[in-house]
Amino acid sequence: MACIGISFKDHLITKNYVSNYPNIRWSESDNCYFTAYSRKNMSELFDYLRVKKYFVDYSAFGSKKEITNIQPAVLSNKKDIIYDNYLRYLEGKRYSISTIQVYGSFIKEFLIFSEGKEMEFVTKDDVRLYIEWTVRKHDYSISTHRQMVSALKHFAYFFPECQIDPEGLTRPRKSKKLPSVLSQEEILDLLRVTRNLKHRTILALIYSAGLRIGEAIDLRLNCFDIDRRQLLIKNGKGRKDRVVILAESFIPLFNNYYISYQPKEFFIENPKGGKYSPVSIRNFLKRSCNLANITKHVTPHTLRHSYATHLLENGADIRYIQVLLGHSKPETTMLYTHVAQRDLQSIKSPLDTALIAMSSRDNKNKNQLFSGNFDRIKKL
Repeated sequence: MACIGISFKDHLITKNYVSNYPNIRWSESDNCYFTAYSRKNMSELFDYLRVKKYFVDYSAFGSKKEITNIQPAVLSNKKDIIYDNYLRYLEGKRYSISTIQVYGSFIKEFLIFSEGKEMEFVTKDDVRLYIEWTVRKHDYSISTHRQMVSALKHFAYFFPECQIDPEGLTRPRKSKKLPSVLSQEEILDLLRVTRNLKHRTILALIYSAGLRIGEAIDLRLNCFDIDRRQLLIKNGKGRKDRVVILAESFIPLFNNYYISYQPKEFFIENPKGGKYSPVSIRNFLKRSCNLANITKHVTPHTLRHSYATHLLENGADIRYIQVLLGHSKPETTMLYTHVAQRDLQSIKSPLDTALIAMSSRDNKNKNQLFSGNFDRIKKL
């Protein structure tokens, strides 16, 4: 089995962080941590390392052992000050913690990439070379590529002494992909095969309330109003609060979960304390999909897409769906009209209408479908 090996200089904080990654194991023979290799696992592992701003040495890839060396990135004193001030600049613009972490990881990598050059002399050509290098090395998606360009734009505004024109940095166009959606039967199958009470409660809430994974992790117990069947989502995307409806069928499940696990502050808590890990949710969701024989690519956000699509198919007004999802623009919610099946199923294929017309003209051909064509071919 192909694996990704992770080695680093002996450092207690790094060791504790890496060892807490889900499904990671220690190899005595190779003297490194390792996990199963796949493009998805590799992407999730790199995202996990980026949270703590670890620098990944990609030059080791391609070796027989697939070893990845990681170490805390080292900046010169001057660039380290620039980096810290950039983070404070983003905080001053009141961006979310996750946005600051993502943008910060891009800029730190950019500063390392241009380590041999003073930032006052960095130009758009340096930015172009960095983007070409990092997209090729990381195999970034379009959305991640757009985030990276946004981070660089903010850096150019923050550090006007450089030779980068922020208006000259262009993001690639968004991919117009339709969201993956599960049927209602698949949702029920998914919940049935999820035997762990905590895991089933998490998945049921994400789907029944249309939550983003970050919103589910940040939920505190005082956000639940069981009597009114309401859930308050605080500081969602765009720093917006909103209220969503709790499903009646979810409340007994929630009560059972609360009595069994007795969370103290957050709706879901790490067994060691603090917030739950999004990686853990993705992992047990993947296991449940395998048990339910669901072959679609499913993420926690797929459950949110499914929630919106099923609301639309059940006749909910698009304006109410927009409010429940917390979308700023109706155009974002309109995306679900392309995947809802309620109206599409009422449209007949021209093949069906042709067969119906044929059968109404000739009773002999009724219910024969295409078989008459073969008879004609034989006669010819």
